[in-house]
Amino acid sequence: MPSVLITGASRGLGLEWARQYAGAGWRVFASARHPLESRELQALAAAHDNLTTHRLDVTRDDEIRALAWDLAEEPLDLLVNNAGAYFEKYVPDGLGRIRYDHWEETFRVNTLGPVRVTEAFVEHLARGDGRLVAAVTSHMGSIHDITAPGDYAYRSSKAALNAAMKGLAHELEPRGIGVLLLHPGWVRTRMGGPDGRLDCETSVRAMRERVASYTPAWNARFLRYDGTEIPW
Repeated sequence: MPSVLITGASRGLGLEWARQYAGAGWRVFASARHPLESRELQALAAAHDNLTTHRLDVTRDDEIRALAWDLAEEPLDLLVNNAGAYFEKYVPDGLGRIRYDHWEETFRVNTLGPVRVTEAFVEHLARGDGRLVAAVTSHMGSIHDITAPGDYAYRSSKAALNAAMKGLAHELEPRGIGVLLLHPGWVRTRMGGPDGRLDCETSVRAMRERVASYTPAWNARFLRYDGTEIPW
């Protein structure tokens, strides 16, 4: 049975990743900051004996180490770094209004978090068959595509995530571990808002196709959910 660890699995895309992989018969380790407070995640766990829930705040080294220890004997085929923060969605920024505390927290979640989790689970991935890290990033991390002001924290955190993951790909490649950078599209989630063009099911199904069709030629490529490449 293939296995996957998903961060930020209490709602939105993370919950849908968990739902689809559990339904496909994978062993799913669904992690979130407060998994017991997500009724949808708990219902999913009750319906699938191949899914377990785990507490994990990706900004907390102690929680990351604890989960890596708890799963020490488990090989991982796939790590989905999905957890993210986007404060400007609720508190717009701009010169004179930049919240540097929000910016720092955004980096802790969106950039440092995925690197920390990847680092902690390298040995688990090395023992798996799939050996793939999928980082849910954003087209807003494309410097080439910046055409308007604002969203400084979110944009820069995703650009930094992309750079970090591309560097990690070179370090992980000798161990046979690949990296995918996936933009999920504009999805109707709490973060994406009600006007998104995609629902979670469609976005995750397409990203799962990218995972399933991964080859080393796509290592550290920056892709939309539909497989088209995004300029850096």
